Amino acid sequence: MKAVVTGGAGFIGSHLVDLLLNNDYEVLIIDNLCTGSLKNVNQTSNKISFINHDIRTSLPPGIFNDYSIVFHLAALADIVPSIDRPIDYMSTNVQGTVNVLEAARVSSIKRVIYTASSTCYGVTSKFPTAENDSIAPTFPYALSKYLGELVFFHWLDLYGLKGLSLRLFNVYGPRARTSGNYGAVIGVFLAQKLAQKPFTVVGDGNQVRDFTYVSDIAQAFFLAGESQVTGEAINIGTQNPQSVNRLVELLGGEVEFIPKRPGEPDRTHADIQKAKSLLGWVPKISFEEGVMKVLEQINMWKDAPIWDKENIVKATDTWFHYLGKNETN
Repeated sequence: MKAVVTGGAGFIGSHLVDLLLNNDYEVLIIDNLCTGSLKNVNQTSNKISFINHDIRTSLPPGIFNDYSIVFHLAALADIVPSIDRPIDYMSTNVQGTVNVLEAARVSSIKRVIYTASSTCYGVTSKFPTAENDSIAPTFPYALSKYLGELVFFHWLDLYGLKGLSLRLFNVYGPRARTSGNYGAVIGVFLAQKLAQKPFTVVGDGNQVRDFTYVSDIAQAFFLAGESQVTGEAINIGTQNPQSVNRLVELLGGEVEFIPKRPGEPDRTHADIQKAKSLLGWVPKISFEEGVMKVLEQINMWKDAPIWDKENIVKATDTWFHYLGKNETN
């Protein structure tokens, strides 16, 4: 089998590439290395091809010829900067998806797997949250990923492509992004721990997230690629959410509380019955085991930016300005 992985040098994409190689796939990685790194890629494998390309521009005709599956993971993913850079997020996550789908259509790709986001559900009050529950994205990242999913299903319906959309919940693990953006909580905390700084806990820390370990996410993509099921959106989470306070307890360290961000849910909690029934997928890594795994590899975050109360305030100023106003209204 031969597969394409857009964003294959990134966090989730590189773990998927490893899994595909372990199952005797040949893999073409397409990545512009904006947030990914070739350090994440097996440099010795003769089953990997790499093309440096920004998906915001059309892909060369026939680039997917001879490949059977496209896993589309290339995206801008940090949520806070999307408030300041909505055009970048729309051009990458929406138009970029159009360009990937068009390349797949022209090359008669048998199957496409789209990477969607649980942020499409917004601030919901229905738990566990199922795929047919209300869609209410509250910031540009969430909107761009949901619009990309709508594009994906439109191409399936109109052009006869086959595939699935996986709505991912709170992914964490080794190789998580360490860019200059204020990003996911576990990466922020690991850099703070290395620097012996207090953990900056948003709100009271009682908010819970459906933290899902990256190897389980990669397995879900692999099963989606192997499956014959098509035209479905499927949640990928653990259905066992954990509080930020529990995360701090496992990591061990002092805490500094910062204001709760408007527009973010108090709880994310995936209903994963479709993943179990349609893909035969279940998460294998417990939260405690996953946190221990990242602690064992904490030096991966030694070059990550160290966030404190003051620079977080600056990074989230625009977020509070717009989403705080929306909550007031």
